[in-house]
Amino acid sequence: MTPYKRVMLKISGEAMSKEGKGQGIHQPTLYEVARSIAAVAKQGMQVVVVTGGGNIWRYRDTTGVGIERTASDMMGMLATVMNAVALQTALEHHGVDTRILSAVQVPQIAEPYIRRRAIRHLEKGRVVLCAGGTGNPFFTTDSAAALRALELGCDCLLKATNVDGIYDKDPNEHKDAQLLKTLTYRDALEQHLNVMDQAAFSLCQDQNLPIRVFNFSDRSNLLKAAMGEDIGTVVGA
Repeated sequence: MTPYKRVMLKISGEAMSKEGKGQGIHQPTLYEVARSIAAVAKQGMQVVVVTGGGNIWRYRDTTGVGIERTASDMMGMLATVMNAVALQTALEHHGVDTRILSAVQVPQIAEPYIRRRAIRHLEKGRVVLCAGGTGNPFFTTDSAAALRALELGCDCLLKATNVDGIYDKDPNEHKDAQLLKTLTYRDALEQHLNVMDQAAFSLCQDQNLPIRVFNFSDRSNLLKAAMGEDIGTVVGA
């Protein structure tokens, strides 16, 4: 068991909402999430976080309202900024120094995303929250997490989900679904697994960045994953 030096954590926006509802920010849940991230940071590991925005705005849930995709994706990017501000407040409540770096320019509340600046914050022991996705429409926050993880030299991309890892079939529909402890990038791409989008898998494959998919319903699993424990599913070469 070898702890990672620098990790990228990708969490959904729904992870900060009240359990089972998936909408808005639920303060007790937000503080639980922040506490688990703080536990990793306090072990001396450098932590980068990318949050989704689906608890506030999601294109596929709003296609009937007449907002075209590019505008809808921009709204989603702003939703990730809102989640990052909320998470920053919760992390600082737990005594963790935090900086938000956004791909969307909002200078009153976040620094612009600059790679060298992000690395400097990490070296100073600050948790870096990357908001605003990639700053471009048609890219998910999974792709943003993969991109930032590679840019910032992270050792692993930790993908937080509400299941124990990647299964050979949907565990919510099949009781005999088997948990896969390891998986190759090629298999993940060929099987069109929904745990991450294809662009994110491809980016990680190109640069051989391992992905660990784990169950974040148990908050203690984040520290276990960051410590390199055998938890969830590892996607690699």
